[in-house]
Amino acid sequence: MNLLHLMWAFFVANALGYGGGPASIPLMQDQVVHGFHWVTNSQFANILALGNALPGPISTNVATYVGYLVAGWPGVLAALVATIVPSAAAFVGLRSLLARHSRSGLVRGMTELVQPVITVMMLLLTLQMSRTAIGGVGVWQFVGIGGLSLFAMIRWRLHPAFLILGAFAYGAFVMPLASG
Repeated sequence: MNLLHLMWAFFVANALGYGGGPASIPLMQDQVVHGFHWVTNSQFANILALGNALPGPISTNVATYVGYLVAGWPGVLAALVATIVPSAAAFVGLRSLLARHSRSGLVRGMTELVQPVITVMMLLLTLQMSRTAIGGVGVWQFVGIGGLSLFAMIRWRLHPAFLILGAFAYGAFVMPLASG
């Protein structure tokens, strides 16, 4: 039954996650943490951080990790199929239709009006992950790392991957020294 639940959880998250991986992350989090209780919010935050650090699409990285956690290698396969097939089928099926009607007010209206919903979902996920991070590293380190990351992205246009690697290094080498 876990394989069917895995497929359902990732199918729902990716079929409804209009806009790609980042838009499907809050839906995945809802399914994985609140729907099926496979991991906690804190564990999901760690999975998301790892998924961001690895090459490839974030949604497939998260699906792979959770699938393995829940059901081993068969879980990986089930989660990946449920993550990849909806997008691929929609792309193949709707590509010519959307290209034909791309200037239509109806199509533009649909795509523009779904963006605020995705924004709110991402903000809610950010708030939940922020609470988890503050609980783990404390307010001052959270504000310092977040502020430095924002400054580096805006001022120096530093790619987020380098910031993630820097945060991993900080967590691996500086955090143990501070707590030990």
